[in-house]
Amino acid sequence: MNRKMVALVIGNGAYNDNNALLVNPKNDAEDVTSALEKLDFSVICKTDCTSEEIDRAAKTFKESLNSNDVGLFYFAGHGMQIEGENFITAIDTDFSEEFSAKWSSFPLNKLIDLMEGCSNKTNIIILDACRNNPYVRAWNRDVAVRGLAPIFAPKGTIIAYSTSPGETASDGSGQNGAYTEALLKHLNKTDTPIENVFKRVRNSLSLITKGKQTSWEHTSLMGDFFFNLSLGNRIDKYSKSAISDELFALDEKLPLHEIISKLKVHDWYIQNPSIRAVTSNDLKESDKDTLFVLGRNIYQAACGSSDGSSDFINNFRTKTQGVDKDKVENILEGMLFEIFFSSKGDIRNSFKLSRFNAVFELQKHDDLAPSFEFISECLLPFQNRFYVIPGKPINDVTVAVTTEKNSVGEYKVTGVYYEGDDVIQVDPSAHVFSDEVFYEPMRYNAFLSMLSEDMIIPRNFLSIDIDASLSGSSKVLFPYGHTLNRT
Repeated sequence: MNRKMVALVIGNGAYNDNNALLVNPKNDAEDVTSALEKLDFSVICKTDCTSEEIDRAAKTFKESLNSNDVGLFYFAGHGMQIEGENFITAIDTDFSEEFSAKWSSFPLNKLIDLMEGCSNKTNIIILDACRNNPYVRAWNRDVAVRGLAPIFAPKGTIIAYSTSPGETASDGSGQNGAYTEALLKHLNKTDTPIENVFKRVRNSLSLITKGKQTSWEHTSLMGDFFFNLSLGNRIDKYSKSAISDELFALDEKLPLHEIISKLKVHDWYIQNPSIRAVTSNDLKESDKDTLFVLGRNIYQAACGSSDGSSDFINNFRTKTQGVDKDKVENILEGMLFEIFFSSKGDIRNSFKLSRFNAVFELQKHDDLAPSFEFISECLLPFQNRFYVIPGKPINDVTVAVTTEKNSVGEYKVTGVYYEGDDVIQVDPSAHVFSDEVFYEPMRYNAFLSMLSEDMIIPRNFLSIDIDASLSGSSKVLFPYGHTLNRT
């Protein structure tokens, strides 16, 4: 249940020219590698590389990116800008003159283009690369062109710099450069968005350098990213056989075990009376794993149109009245887990969403917040599959819908926009045999339900900005074989 993350880490300090030698980058690269590996990154670590070796490492990195969710590039060493373009230097870079240095270094834009062209959704670039270089000072009398030039991050990318434009970075007096020393203090902070990690790095760096060095970032990330997720601790709340509930051993002498067994039978005449027979005493006397598995099976039976199970979800507060808070959480967490995870405990390829909104309607109750925190933490490793991580406390999510009215008064949906991007795309599971787009008619209310389920955003959190005045029964046309799922 881990994210797939790959990193290329380079530290160059043993430059061929003695005037450009740096003490810390090799240590920086090795320590960052160790920190990233503890966070489940697969790391390609290279130190004291020639230009050719950097190029080979970048090609290896590119080959890995398409099979991973997250790509990270870290560089420690000399970086420079020449005519507004940024370069990371190799140990064999010729610093004697600007022209030679340019053609014997590695263009940073080449690395950015390489990462942008791959299919992974999130890219992170960290540059501790503005070390004080006497040759660059000799080329450029203007302080403004020292260090690296600002770069605008492509969509899905964050670029972190060790200094602000025009500043140079401290190589550090200890094991690490000042910026990397600060970075290593905060990289493993649990459940901290990456933007907040870098804010903390900036504050620590200011203390280390007594205000002489200010790091900064440019971001175009499309969602939340966390270096360190607390998934493991929360999943350990339940046994492995409850998480992979196909392994859960049922003892039908126990009341709830018998009910779970009957809920697994795809027969309404067995499912409905069994769930309706559950008493508060049954719930009070059961252990957390049994209640979690019960919740899973209530939800799966409801998705199979069991009226009794649907009634339990719709009247959850009444059905669990008088039951201890922690036991209520166990049942609800089972329901939530079943939406997103299979009987093997793996993330589903297709989520089980037909009763999604009924369960997430319960998020409005403050006393049930721990259960929604539980599922959001379970889903954090798979954040790239969501516009908003389910269970996270959120305000309304605004989605803009554009339409085009046809000659018979029907409204054809021409775009669904989230954060400025049209998110309608061809459904890879649909069998579409023509480039011509056909449209599927539906009522506006049905369209809103589809939008909620496809985007996996509860209806009560959705704010729709549409360019037409429609009632719930208005007919809309949506492109056949298309989806709003985030893939």
